[in-house]
Amino acid sequence: MAALRVAARRLPGHSRLSPSFPSSLVSVSQRRFAATANVAQDVKQQVQKESTLPNPDPAPDSLTASFINERTPFMVPTYVRPAPMMMKGQGCYLWDMENRRYLDFTSGIAVNSLGHCDPEVAQIVAEQAETLVHASNLYHNPWTGALSQILINLTRESGAMRDASQVFICNSGTEANEAAIKFARKVGRSIDPSGAKHELVSFHNSFHGRTMGALSATPNPKYQTPFAPMIPGFKYGNYNDVEQLQTLITENTCGVIVEPIQGEGGVNVAKPEFLVALRKRCDEVGAVLVFDEIQCGLSRTGSFWAHGHPSLAPASGEAAHPDILTTAKALGNGIPIGATIVSGKTVASHIKTGDHGTTFGGNPLACRAAYHIVARLADSELQRGVEEKSAVFTSGFQALREKFPHAISEVRGRGLILGLQLSPEYTAKAADIITAARERGLLIITAGEGCIRFVPPLTITEEQIQTGLNILEQAMASVVSEV
Repeated sequence: MAALRVAARRLPGHSRLSPSFPSSLVSVSQRRFAATANVAQDVKQQVQKESTLPNPDPAPDSLTASFINERTPFMVPTYVRPAPMMMKGQGCYLWDMENRRYLDFTSGIAVNSLGHCDPEVAQIVAEQAETLVHASNLYHNPWTGALSQILINLTRESGAMRDASQVFICNSGTEANEAAIKFARKVGRSIDPSGAKHELVSFHNSFHGRTMGALSATPNPKYQTPFAPMIPGFKYGNYNDVEQLQTLITENTCGVIVEPIQGEGGVNVAKPEFLVALRKRCDEVGAVLVFDEIQCGLSRTGSFWAHGHPSLAPASGEAAHPDILTTAKALGNGIPIGATIVSGKTVASHIKTGDHGTTFGGNPLACRAAYHIVARLADSELQRGVEEKSAVFTSGFQALREKFPHAISEVRGRGLILGLQLSPEYTAKAADIITAARERGLLIITAGEGCIRFVPPLTITEEQIQTGLNILEQAMASVVSEV
């Protein structure tokens, strides 16, 4: 406990972070590290690294390593994490237990669009926590309906999803997609009571979540195989392939789910004609079209919803609009919340009392925070800033591509969801670039095969972007020169 308090006092603002960690555990752990022969060599290597790197990962004999090794045995190992233990966030920065500062180009995987620990959000959460956190969906509360209303109004005002009518509030992106899948199945059953109209279509390189329904819509063997068989009735197509749609989407199709910009799959942007063709084919067979904007929505592209971005409008005719739109991530800026927005013309009338539910979804704390967050993310000045900052990023990426022409093959994305695709001979080095950047004070992540993804807070400054680009160049140089 004492050691943790010392670490906390070293952080900016002297935040008091004091979970109940007995000091005896720390001291035992440190003695255990000191007793092992391998640690001495590891420490020596770490000291050498620290002489050349500004933000080296914590050493094996560090307080961080002690905490990690004492506690990870009690955690289901669903993640492989690097050594730093994040303790505090502010704006576009994170600090770890060793008081190392990181410029965060991940924003918690496109979650903290307003930055870490935004003061206004923190104040709202604190006020609501003293008022009412949870009362269950057996009763009304002021904020579930308020959030639903502002989502519908702002969506319509933005020119996106013209038939947006009602909202189901849940707790996460995968839950939002589960609701979308269930709603599509319900529409199919209403149209054809025999149950034949139950098939759902998704696309390769997509990611829709890890619950069994959302996982069944995520055709990645790495995710699906350990839990096979998947839920029956799912079919998979190739992203941006218009020709396949006539045979892929049939009279038995109840729904199609697609990301206007694939995030986890490699920052792949849908072609306008692909989305338009999807809309047309869904109309022909009476299928529900679902746009998953969990990662790319809520102004990350510079427009309120990604499918409303001018670049996704066809050269002639109207842009494609969905029957269902799913969102999460930035919706709560770190507070767990998701939402499924449905069309009043094609979906809402089919969903009846008891068709779906949630214990925590719609709780007043999350909804009040999201209400405030959505209003700020819809601000036109913020959206213009996203476009301007995107231009700074892409200019910097093009300069990097010129400096490392054999390593970087493509720059992809829109707004502040961007990707640097590494050349085939360098894809295996993506993780090394991530590490090299982190040990120089920059947090970035991968997507797909050898794509480095950038989803920083939308509030990031141009100066911070330039700082990050300089660090990225150093990281690239350190890794590319080794190949």
